[in-house]
Amino acid sequence: MATLYVENFPDDRYEALRQRAKKNGKSMAAQVIELMAQLVPTEAEMKKRLKAFKELERIRALEPLGPGPFPTAEEMIREDRER
Repeated sequence: MATLYVENFPDDRYEALRQRAKKNGKSMAAQVIELMAQLVPTEAEMKKRLKAFKELERIRALEPLGPGPFPTAEEMIREDRER
């Protein structure tokens, strides 16, 4: 596994990271690895995201199954109360 050294890291960011690691019961290194995993996706993760995005685009392009316009939440509550 590779080693990463960061120079000139801002003190306020370091303190925020230290506090987050402590709150989560992790070491600073473990917290940084978790944050990087969330924020810097691998090529395989990017392919998964792109596939999911394309599927969402396909679903959004589908015609609605029922007629519109749909009633508002307020109208549905009134209708339910009148039953």
